[in-house]
Amino acid sequence: MSQLKIFSGRASRGLAEKIAEEIGEPLGQCEIRNFKDGEIWVKYLENIRGNDVFIIQSTFPPSDNLMELLIMIDAAKRASARRITAVIPYFGYARQDRKDQPRVPITSKLVANLITVAGADRVLTMDLHAPQIQGFFDIPFDHLYSAVVLVPAIREMINEEFVVVSPDIGGVKFARGYAKRLNAELILIDKRRLRANESVVVNVVGEVKGKTIIIVDDIIDTAGTFINAVDALLERGAKKIYGACTHPILSGDAIDRIENAPVEKILVTDTVPLKRQSPKIEVRSVAKIFAEAIKRIHCNESLSVLFEIEN
Repeated sequence: MSQLKIFSGRASRGLAEKIAEEIGEPLGQCEIRNFKDGEIWVKYLENIRGNDVFIIQSTFPPSDNLMELLIMIDAAKRASARRITAVIPYFGYARQDRKDQPRVPITSKLVANLITVAGADRVLTMDLHAPQIQGFFDIPFDHLYSAVVLVPAIREMINEEFVVVSPDIGGVKFARGYAKRLNAELILIDKRRLRANESVVVNVVGEVKGKTIIIVDDIIDTAGTFINAVDALLERGAKKIYGACTHPILSGDAIDRIENAPVEKILVTDTVPLKRQSPKIEVRSVAKIFAEAIKRIHCNESLSVLFEIEN
């Protein structure tokens, strides 16, 4: 069997170090730097010929993170790696998965093409915003779920009866999965999007008066949808509100908005590093599940056991 080698881009260094520690392998040596004009340059500082190479890099903004991943894949391919797996904890551009208006791109398909053409043989990611993006790839694609980590954390955080809320119709399937695993009622918020990153709550489908709530979503970006949901639920008599999300993008002043909102706590994972710590945001690492997935891919074993949640 070929040797396992793990490398990291600069966007996911912290998570990659945890993954490598869980696997028991050192993180590979790779030099990445920018020329004065901003161009990215990559060099592997060790031999990877014939190796099973895993490159860990989330593709959250800026777009340099995506470009860096592509260059790392290309460099590994030209260094004669036997197999290259792009480990993308957060798959950026996943919200542009269809033509929802005239003359717009399907950027997630473009990104899939770029990763494939760069030389990736396989992709490993977590909680795609649009699961159908898996079909944009013509190479093997493995999809992990943060619920394995967040469901036990939610049970620890809330020690009373609660209901699960989806902050919009698009996230109802994601929220239903959590509600099922937590044996909780599911409530839906009907949201209208005015423009990108701006929305208003039209209706709440379900009774929330006097109840403890947890709002679950795959991404919190500007926190606008989340804060609107909090306000709408409190207006309708909710008792306490918590949150949980996989990918804490938290653009602009999102962390300040969360800290000033009447919310108890939000659970997030480390697929995206926090811009700064906050007493209202608790991070649970997904390093262990990624480490196990990498070991199983390397040994050509099934990943389905990783979808099971411990009670």
